[in-house]
Amino acid sequence: MKIIAVIPARYASTRFPAKLMQDLGGKTVITRTYEAAVNTGLFHDVFVVTDSILIYDEILSNGGKAIMSVKEHESGSDRIAEAVQNLEVDIVVNVQGDEPFINKEPLAKVLDVFRNDFDKQIDLASLMFEIKEQEEIENPNNVKVVTDQNGFALYFSRSVIPYPRDPNAGVRYMKHIGIYAFRKEALLAFYRLPMKSLEASEKLEQLRYLEFGKRIKMVETTHVGIGIDTPEDLDKARKML
Repeated sequence: MKIIAVIPARYASTRFPAKLMQDLGGKTVITRTYEAAVNTGLFHDVFVVTDSILIYDEILSNGGKAIMSVKEHESGSDRIAEAVQNLEVDIVVNVQGDEPFINKEPLAKVLDVFRNDFDKQIDLASLMFEIKEQEEIENPNNVKVVTDQNGFALYFSRSVIPYPRDPNAGVRYMKHIGIYAFRKEALLAFYRLPMKSLEASEKLEQLRYLEFGKRIKMVETTHVGIGIDTPEDLDKARKML
C-alpha cells in the first residue's frame, strides 16, 4: 500500500488566528508538525495542503511539500480530497496541523487496521481514548463516540453518549481524536456527498460518512496528543521543547 500523510492547514482560526505560523522553539507550529510527521517514518510522502500563501511558502522554504487549495472548503476532509484526487495513493492519513508532538505508535495502530483488512470492509479508521472525569464527559468540545462489538463507530456526538440512565451499567466514555486514515476512494466519495442534517447539527464531518453508510473502524489508544488551540496551549508547548 502507498500511504501518505496530508496536513490541512488553514491560516484563519476562530479561537487563535494564525496559530500555525506562531513560533515554537525557533520554528513555526506548522513546520514542526510537518517534520514530526516525516520523522515517524510511516509515510511514503507528507504534504501540507493550505489556503494560505504564507503557510505554503513556509513549508517550501523549509524543504517540505505543500499544495495550495483551489477552492474554499467546509472541512479538512474536503480540502484533503481535492489535494489527493490526482495522486497515486491507497491510504491517506489526515494529520492535524496544530499537533506538533505527533506520536508514532497510535498512527501505526491505525495503519495496521488496513493491512489486516483483506476484504476491504473498512472505509476509514480513527482513534479514541477513554475519559473518566464527568466534566470531560459533559464538555461539548470533547467529541464522544460509541462503537459496536467489533469497534466500528455507531455515532459521534458533542452530547453525552450513551446517556447514563443506569449509572451502574459499566459504560466507558470514549473521546474521539480527530486523526483519520482513509481509503482514497472513501475520501473522494466524501468529497462528492452533500452535508446532511446530522453533520449540520453537530458540526462533525465524520457523521457524513455514517449517514451515507461508510464504515469507520475505531482504534483505542492511551496516547493523548497535544493540540494548540489557544495562546495558553502554545505556552505549554514551548515548555515541552
